[in-house]
Amino acid sequence: MAEWNAYYHNEDEEEEQEEGEQSGGDYKVTGRDSLVFLVDASKEMFIKGEDGQPSNFDMTMEVVRSVYTSKIISSHRDLVALVFYGTEQSKNPRNSFKHVYVYHDLDEPGAKRVRDVDGLQGDKGAQLAADTMGSGETSLGDALWCCANLYSDIKLRLSHKRLMIFTCRDDPHGDDSTKDRQARTKASDLKETGVVIDLMHMMKPGGFDVSLFFCDIVSPPEDESELGLQLEPCDKLDDLKKRVRAKEQKKRTMSRLNLCLGKGINVAVGMYATAVMTRKPSAIRLYRETNEPVRSKTRTFHTQTGSLLLPSEIKKAQVYGKKQIVMERDEVDTIKRFDDPGLLLMGFKPMEKLKLHHHIRPAVFLYPEEDEVKGSTCLFSALLMKCREKNVFALCRCISRRNYPPRFVALVPQKEEVDHGKVQITPPGFNAIFLPYADDIRTVDAPQCPVASQMQVNKMKEIVSKLRFKYRSDAFENPVVQQHYRNLEALALDMMAPEDTEDLIMPKVEQIDQRLGPLVQEFKDLVYPNGYNPESKPAAKRKTGQSGAEKKPKMEVSEDELKAHMQNGTLGKLTVPILKEACKQFGIRTTGTKKQELLDALTQHFQFFL
Repeated sequence: MAEWNAYYHNEDEEEEQEEGEQSGGDYKVTGRDSLVFLVDASKEMFIKGEDGQPSNFDMTMEVVRSVYTSKIISSHRDLVALVFYGTEQSKNPRNSFKHVYVYHDLDEPGAKRVRDVDGLQGDKGAQLAADTMGSGETSLGDALWCCANLYSDIKLRLSHKRLMIFTCRDDPHGDDSTKDRQARTKASDLKETGVVIDLMHMMKPGGFDVSLFFCDIVSPPEDESELGLQLEPCDKLDDLKKRVRAKEQKKRTMSRLNLCLGKGINVAVGMYATAVMTRKPSAIRLYRETNEPVRSKTRTFHTQTGSLLLPSEIKKAQVYGKKQIVMERDEVDTIKRFDDPGLLLMGFKPMEKLKLHHHIRPAVFLYPEEDEVKGSTCLFSALLMKCREKNVFALCRCISRRNYPPRFVALVPQKEEVDHGKVQITPPGFNAIFLPYADDIRTVDAPQCPVASQMQVNKMKEIVSKLRFKYRSDAFENPVVQQHYRNLEALALDMMAPEDTEDLIMPKVEQIDQRLGPLVQEFKDLVYPNGYNPESKPAAKRKTGQSGAEKKPKMEVSEDELKAHMQNGTLGKLTVPILKEACKQFGIRTTGTKKQELLDALTQHFQFFL
């Protein structure tokens, strides 16, 4: 999770930026995340499925490409590597390990890496992999040792180290107990250095038995609910993507707080943002000559002397009663501070007391932090269970960060939900809904509108029930953001044209018409009078006091008036319609309809009679 100020605008945010305060999250470990894909390159991985289904190798490459592109967009500073084991050729640092091919070193993802992975997909990709790497003996211990060297060669600080093994073989070494023992030993060494090993096993004939070998290789599940997930193989691309995404996504707290349930009873909880609006990234200013990013620096100068002011020399003031109240920075911090950050339980309320109009900002999610206070998970689970049983929410006072104003929040219990693949959809915990103060609610005078009859209301209820569907936020993508990244991807990957994006927010007119049927016409007959067409454009309103004859300009000109214009040289001041009407009146033939042609014809005609 990102920091608080990345999601919510606070009234004190601008002041904190001016004062130079650090607003980073309260993280135990700082640094970059790292992910290594360890892919089995044996011949079994290239066997296509039934009915033209993609092979396990193609599914793996599609997942790797998806993670690469998502990393480029969301967290481009993370490190990613792609390593194949069970190959005929060998390519790794110092070539110390046989049958291990490091395709991509541990580095930031880029457009070239995405193109490399694209080249490994399909029939041509399988042929390229066979020509480049081939399939040979398998030694998972050497592959894990090579991955350990990749981590040790990185001089940057890594906050999270994860290794994902993609294979369809549950017993890669056969009856070779020596290789099994070496792999288990090396996996244990990796886990001691903080590397989390996950198994992304795929379906094979006869089923995948994790207990044969890999149960001793992978790391224990972070949650007890994931134990069954580790035993189930993936047979579809969507299931594999979902599992990788669930493991790969960061779960960083916005802040860690103490939930005080009473005197001396504290529960440590982490505050998470479950959903964040996706926006296009801001443009980066570059120096014209070198294309290097330009760093901006702000300095404050005295308005009279022009001297540079230090932060200690700057004070703040506020006008009250026509008097300027000057305060030091420490005094401002003291005034803004209400209490220490934390959650204080005020009581419990039935769920019926929580209304939809109480929503004033996006809710956050609370989950226990066992490492902070021992026993937090047990007490948190008990509170969650009792709130669900009694159908109540906990009312708490929340101060999310230092110098933040207090808010009242409603802790609404949420139970855990999993899909058919035993992948967690919603975690168990509390949704903290921010409640408004009395000053935030105002009375709005409703506009006076015609009241609908009961028949009209019933007919509209039928229409609404026909068009009702279950809304899911993950089913609709922002077309503007999607098109933006498609364009960037096309430029970075040298594509001829960007991929087409489907606008999922547009209404499906054909399906709507099929669902409604004759209800639309029945509703129109009830609402609109006979003969009224609501789709026709209304007639233009005519101004009162004017008729059509008065609006029409005077077109007729007498012969004397034309001769007077000729003598005075003002014939050109007449408009084209008047000149046309004069030519038609006196029977003058013209070669065109332009003004100069009309003037020439009239001049020649009257000069002949003058």
